[in-house]
Order: sequence, then C-alpha cells, then structure tokens
Amino acid sequence: MPERVTKGTKTTDKGHSRPSKSLASLPSLEVGRPSSDNFIPPHGGYQELLSYQKALVVYQATLHFCDRFIDKRSRTHDQMVQAARSGKQNILEGSQASGTSKETELKLTNVARASQEELLEDYRDFMRARKIEEWTPDHRYAQRLRRLNRTPGANYETFKKGIEHPDPAICANVIVGLIKVTNYLLDRQLCRLEQDFLKEGGLRERMTRARLAARSRQGQQ
Repeated sequence: MPERVTKGTKTTDKGHSRPSKSLASLPSLEVGRPSSDNFIPPHGGYQELLSYQKALVVYQATLHFCDRFIDKRSRTHDQMVQAARSGKQNILEGSQASGTSKETELKLTNVARASQEELLEDYRDFMRARKIEEWTPDHRYAQRLRRLNRTPGANYETFKKGIEHPDPAICANVIVGLIKVTNYLLDRQLCRLEQDFLKEGGLRERMTRARLAARSRQGQQ
C-alpha cells in the first residue's frame, strides 16, 4: 500500500489539512495495514492524501476563477465547477470505499483523474479563446509555481496571490499548473493501487486469508 505522508498534520484557519512532507512524498490510501485477524483494513484518511489536498485547492481556485471570468449563466461555468468538484469528491469516496472494495477505489480514483483532465482542457479552451499562452516548464512563473508546490502544507493560501491575480492569464496558468500536479499525483496513486491489488488482492482474498488463519489457530488449541 502507498506510504503515508505523515501522521502529524496541521490545520489552517480555514480548516484545511496540512501535511508535513513535500510533494515528492507518495500519499497513502489507508490508515494502516490489515492484521491477519481483520479482513476489513483501516481506511479513509483522505485528508492526508496529497492528491486530495491539491484537488481541494483546484476546486477552490475554480470556484473563484469561474465567478470572475465565466458567465454564471453559461453551461461552461457549471461544467468547470462540477469537474473540479468531481475530482475532489471521487478521491474522498475512493478512500472511504477502500476498506471493502479495491475495485471501487480504483474506479473512483480513475474518475477523479478523468475529471481533472476534463477541467484542464476547459482552462486551455479559455486560454486559447483569449490567445493566452500556456507557461512552458522553463517560464520563470512556472518555476516559481513548482517551488510553491514543494512547500510543506501548501494550501489555497499558498497560491492565493496567483489564483486571485487581476490578470486572467496568470490566474489560468497557475490553476493549470495545479491541475498538472494533481494529475501527476493521481497517476502515481493509480499505479500504486494497481500494484497493491495484484500483490494483496481484494476483500475476498483477505476474507479467505482471515478465515484460514482463524481455523489454523482453532486447530492449535
């Protein structure tokens, strides 16, 4: 199973969880590993997932962006907000479902990844329509954004200056950069989930192992 970010998280005045490790840390999916006596392992703890934390920032940023630059009566406004929400909520639901269904966890995490990709394309459509160039990796603002993403406990406040900048070119590029980071984390998360499933199986396999272990102990009594 994926390694945990850390156990100790801090909470900002906005109530957002803050991890104590950098972006390079692979987020965990469960609170702990199951023992041989329990076939439903500890699960949840989505607040500690780096992918969830980044998706939360993307959602908050999208709400602010759409209210400023997208007509509230337009279908695009609703679609962008819903895609951002879907990215966040499906990470949460997948984490909560992980105790009894690895298949559901994989499916919902993949839905979150697809929603983020949809949202990314919406921002690029916005930029293309206004002839806004997407920052290249060597752009000085893109480099600054990467440094901010490595800040321990990075949250909305960390990126607020860019997200709420008066220039829509800067706002859109900052959020695009955040979506790219979220996608990177979700890709790693999906890869690790697949590896864990192949190695440990799902609920049925854990139930079988727990049953055999219980029978073995009974036979030794």
